[in-house]
Amino acid sequence: MRKYLFGTGIISAVTSGMALLRGVRGDVPFTWRQALAWISWGITLALSIGTIIDTYRATRGRLIATDSPVHGSEEKLLKKRLER
Repeated sequence: MRKYLFGTGIISAVTSGMALLRGVRGDVPFTWRQALAWISWGITLALSIGTIIDTYRATRGRLIATDSPVHGSEEKLLKKRLER
């Protein structure tokens, strides 16, 4: 579980989310740039969670989508898990 939660995708999403929250605290009005930043943050978070789910499924020997970043390395991930 540790390798999933401390992956670079999740860490970068959390830190960018914290930076966005700091920007909201001020008395600056909400602009379209802030809206795009929040949308971008949401997409980044969704992609990193999707990668975590695909990695988890690949290590369990289940099928994953062909557009996944871990597609093609399923056998390697499964073999690594079975060696433990």
